[in-house]
Amino acid sequence: MSYPSLTPTSSTSAIVLPATGYTTAVATSLAIGFYSGSAFLAGAAAQVAYTYKRLGGDVLDIEIKAVNVYNHYEEAVLEYSYIVNLHQARNALGSALGGATGSFNNKGELTDGTNVALKYPKFQFDYAYRVADSYSTEVGIGGTQPIYSASVNRVADQQDYDLQSIVSASSVAGGVPFAGLVGNKRIKIRQMYYMTPEQMWRFYGYYGGLNVVGDFHNYGQYADDSTFQVIPAWQNKLQAVAFEDHLYTRTSHYSYEIIDNKLRVYPVPDQVSPAQFWFRFTIEDNDAFASGSYDSGVDGVNNMNMLPFENIAFEKINSMGQQWVRRFSLALSKETLGQVRGKFGGAIPIPGDSVTLNATELLSQAAAEQTALREELNKQLDEMLYTKIAESDKAFVDNTDAIVGKTPLKIFVG
Repeated sequence: MSYPSLTPTSSTSAIVLPATGYTTAVATSLAIGFYSGSAFLAGAAAQVAYTYKRLGGDVLDIEIKAVNVYNHYEEAVLEYSYIVNLHQARNALGSALGGATGSFNNKGELTDGTNVALKYPKFQFDYAYRVADSYSTEVGIGGTQPIYSASVNRVADQQDYDLQSIVSASSVAGGVPFAGLVGNKRIKIRQMYYMTPEQMWRFYGYYGGLNVVGDFHNYGQYADDSTFQVIPAWQNKLQAVAFEDHLYTRTSHYSYEIIDNKLRVYPVPDQVSPAQFWFRFTIEDNDAFASGSYDSGVDGVNNMNMLPFENIAFEKINSMGQQWVRRFSLALSKETLGQVRGKFGGAIPIPGDSVTLNATELLSQAAAEQTALREELNKQLDEMLYTKIAESDKAFVDNTDAIVGKTPLKIFVG
């Protein structure tokens, strides 16, 4: 019995990576399609030839398509952009806090706002200043939070006064700088004091006389009796601060305590006590019992996600970045090829023998290469943080100074 002669439809694999790619086919083949410039299209087409040669396509068929390589190339560029932008976010976030944000589409393209991903941040220490403002307010030497003053009328034989209720009522009544600002917000008492005729307090010098008064003299900055001393201005300032503190403590006839904005005066006021007790306060926006909604911060950038960073333009990626993209794209192609070959299982029978595909090796290599490339790029970027650059510049200056210090200096003979 004779067997019929079979004529196969094709003697080659239906899926084989071609030796070259084509720029005209790239744009329509991309899954995301963020990059469409001529430089990217040429790079993606050239990546096909690079992958074909690196994986031995001229020796053994590579069972992926050119469209896979095009997408691997785009993914590699996006991954490079992601890592670099993360690094730049660490550099720029401190200076960008409170700045303008942006809006993006599903591709990561900026649709509203200014792309600052590749801009050098202008350092203004805004974050440090905002923190310092809070400290300044707390210690009473500045800041940006308004500090108001008010007074409570003394009532004979009344020891307790509800300052929160008094300020809230005044805010509702109006006619005060803080009118309409309190509502359900809590106030924070900053200082308590009262006033008596100050001329009775402010004697200068000693022995009961006035001697030299403060700085009103021509003998330097300080003089007492017949001894004249020149002292720095900061000592005068410390003396003035101590003197003011003395007026509010040692010379005061009253003491007090404040619990939950309730004032208690010691001793119990009587008919000859000061007519008013004064206090300075701030209105807190972050109060626990506030019932309304309010703006508790500064609008604008407040975290990494709010930075107006777009994917890096392909034309802005230099030669070092381009090589990283090629290598990462090749690792992605290995991964896809390993997944395809893995679907065939183990050995594939052929006439007179069998072929074992290297799916496991390809997948292992691809994973290791991708991890190594990410670590390599992150390591390099970490060494280029602006803080690291400042450290390098400092070391350079210090070492230069050390070298100059060892240089013999000429002796001038006049």
